[in-house]
Amino acid sequence: MIGPQKLPELAKSLGKGLAEFKKASEDFQRNMQEETRREEVEELIKKKQAEESELAATEQPKETVSPDDSKKPA
Repeated sequence: MIGPQKLPELAKSLGKGLAEFKKASEDFQRNMQEETRREEVEELIKKKQAEESELAATEQPKETVSPDDSKKPA
């Protein structure tokens, strides 16, 4: 049985334990949020690169005519 003399020590230990648990929980949440953001950014980059590749593959090269190649009136 815990006597009245041990209660303050027990309460202090319990408080420290809860504070450590809260800090660990907040760290875990922060790490998860950062990882989720990182994955979202990577996914957006991949999507953008795929769209650019698709666009480049479907575009027809434009022909340019230099002044020397243009038809001159006879």
